Amino acid sequence: MAAPRPTRPDRSIARRVAGTAGTLVLALLSLAAVAFVLPSALGYQRYVITGGSMSGTYDKGSVVFERAVPTADLEVGDVITYQPPPASGVRTLVTHRVIGIGHDAQGRRVLRTQGDANPDPDPWRFSLTSEQQPVVAFAVPYAGHALIALADRETRMLVIGLPAALVALLSLGQLLAALRDRPDPALGGRVRTA
Repeated sequence: MAAPRPTRPDRSIARRVAGTAGTLVLALLSLAAVAFVLPSALGYQRYVITGGSMSGTYDKGSVVFERAVPTADLEVGDVITYQPPPASGVRTLVTHRVIGIGHDAQGRRVLRTQGDANPDPDPWRFSLTSEQQPVVAFAVPYAGHALIALADRETRMLVIGLPAALVALLSLGQLLAALRDRPDPALGGRVRTA
């Protein structure tokens, strides 16, 4: 007569909670990855608002998603991201609202912009040389803070390294548990060795 097969003890509540929490974190990270990649796949460009000139409309840390439109189709009221003229001294991209469109002596369209939170228009006028111009379609408030943080190497290592270390520890724990519960062919079942 064969010896009765030992029953495996139920998982503890702490292990169940940890497993559920791990699954939820993985699901949230997967959703965040899809939300990060999907707009690009649909033809949107994204920019992080790093200044306060558009506060009230797009606060600092917001991510604006823009779709390229023909430059000739720009209208007063559109919010665009562009590089100001070199003579302006501004070396970063600017996201401001178009407040005026005119023409210069050569017949080129000349734009005037202003930040929604700024009391005065930008001191420069400019022409766009590209046939396409990104125009803000929608924004996600404050999501840019995460992107700004990920630009820092140490933060990236923490965000990537910590979950990788946890996965490695969980895998090691499962391996050790599997080794402890190896089958004993003489008894025809599993025997716990610890």
